[in-house]
Amino acid sequence: MAALKIHQKRHSGVKDHACSECGKTFFTYGAMKVHQTVHTTETPYKCSHCDKRFKRSEYLRIHERIHTGEKPYTCDQCGKSFRLKEMLNQHMNIHSGEKPYTCDQCGKNFTQKGNLIKHMKRHTEEKQHTCDQCGKTFVHKGNLKDHMRIHTGENLHTCDQCGKTFVFKGNLKDHMNIHTGEKPYTCDQCGKSFRQKGTVHTTEAAYKCSHCDKRFKRSDYLRIHERIHSGEKPYTCDQCGKSFRLKEMLNRHMDIHNGEKPHTCDQCGKNFRQKRNLIKHMKRHTGEKQHTCDQCGKGFLDKGNLKDHMNIHTGEKPYSCDQCGRSFAHKGNLFKHIKRHTGEKPHTCDQCGKSFAEKATLNEHMRIHTGEKPYTCDQCGRSFTQRGTLIAHKKTHSGEKSYTCDQCGRSFTQRGTLIAHKKTHSGEKSYTCDRCGRSFTQRGNLIAHKKTHSGEKPYTCDQCGKNFKRKESLHDHMRIHTGEKPYTCDQCGRSFIRRVTLYKHKKTHTGVKQHQTVHTTETPYKCSHCEKSFKRSTHLQIHERIHTGEKPYHCHSCGKRFTQLYSLICHKLHVCMSEITVSR
Repeated sequence: MAALKIHQKRHSGVKDHACSECGKTFFTYGAMKVHQTVHTTETPYKCSHCDKRFKRSEYLRIHERIHTGEKPYTCDQCGKSFRLKEMLNQHMNIHSGEKPYTCDQCGKNFTQKGNLIKHMKRHTEEKQHTCDQCGKTFVHKGNLKDHMRIHTGENLHTCDQCGKTFVFKGNLKDHMNIHTGEKPYTCDQCGKSFRQKGTVHTTEAAYKCSHCDKRFKRSDYLRIHERIHSGEKPYTCDQCGKSFRLKEMLNRHMDIHNGEKPHTCDQCGKNFRQKRNLIKHMKRHTGEKQHTCDQCGKGFLDKGNLKDHMNIHTGEKPYSCDQCGRSFAHKGNLFKHIKRHTGEKPHTCDQCGKSFAEKATLNEHMRIHTGEKPYTCDQCGRSFTQRGTLIAHKKTHSGEKSYTCDQCGRSFTQRGTLIAHKKTHSGEKSYTCDRCGRSFTQRGNLIAHKKTHSGEKPYTCDQCGKNFKRKESLHDHMRIHTGEKPYTCDQCGRSFIRRVTLYKHKKTHTGVKQHQTVHTTETPYKCSHCEKSFKRSTHLQIHERIHTGEKPYHCHSCGKRFTQLYSLICHKLHVCMSEITVSR
């Protein structure tokens, strides 16, 4: 009978029971008493699992489901369960496609009211929650709490297969699908399955960069991309102050400071900072290269390396330097190139003080001090400090010359040698000596030339003590001791220590002799400073000293310098009349 009376009041609208604090009225006395707990600070209902307290027993009951894991409300379409009925109701909108909550500023629709409220704060830019460590602001306190884990490292969710960490458990769950291959999200339009919910049926790249023509499927991808144009680097190292565009880049950088390398290869003992780098490294031992180029058959450990490799076939160079405009097929090559503009050489040898842009280059350099030569030729047993040098050396055995000049048809074993050779056709001499102004086609030649000014001979033979200005000259000299003659004539089989000696020898087969050039009018060697031409390159070299002012030969007695050795000898015989010892 009482229930009927209460029900009838709902039709009449009569609310007899008023709150003495705020005047709000209710149909029943019980409802009014429950309401009055709003005005008190009393929280009599305590959780038996944690220290939280509640004003009402039903609030406690709902809260305890967090500890018990109870989810009494189940979706009859997909079987997913929820703690609250409201959460189930909102979830059902996903299946129905209904988005009843609309933003009145931009018209975007949402399945849940909470998501609309979050979205609205983007328009008002209300970010009242600020991180006290980096100053970043957030719309919601919960987002700030999640963000703080980046600084504290607390409660990060770690993948047990590759070691990657995530702030949100949901992100880890999506990430695990990469390892399992699971694609739980199916598009109801085309039936295609995806690893992440955000990529379902998103062939349309709706988010366009305002600075370039690139488009993205997700707004967060666009936001990260735009940092390239804006130069924004929100993630800063608290030890050295270096900033980064991506959090992952900062995390990798931090390993440099702590020096920790917890992941060890059980085959060779090499240590790694990150588990995924160890996994990549292990593939080198197994020889596993699961990503294969369908054009040339070359295999790669990583999909990203295959993608960059494909640019060689297509000719595409998508990575451009914003300072000089030069483009590259590989992103890594662009990063190396940029360091040439900045002059940044953060990796220093602790033995000789020489600095390098890349750590790998420093590691190779250290072998000069240690004498380590880990790369050995399986045909002749010769060892090398660098893998690239071994690969180039092996071509001397096979005779392979993969790089051909498109102007004269001459072939070379190394790409760098071809590039240097092409400059002989163009006349380009990019490397200039800052002391005498002489220019060179190759950087190595400039470095060797500069030693004529300083007199430096840093390369010493460990068998006879003779010093050399160039590393290549030391290598040639060492063959005198080892007896190695790697350059063989393909007509008579005779072998030589130096390549240039082989070239001279080959002319004995063709009938071309150095003396015969005296009888010809041909002068192929032209001076780059004036119109003079010469029959021999050595004559051109001596002549060019007139323009450069270079005088490599000097008298020990009086200090006078000369452009030619002959002039020095004459000077010593007739002027200083001292013992003839040639110095350069």
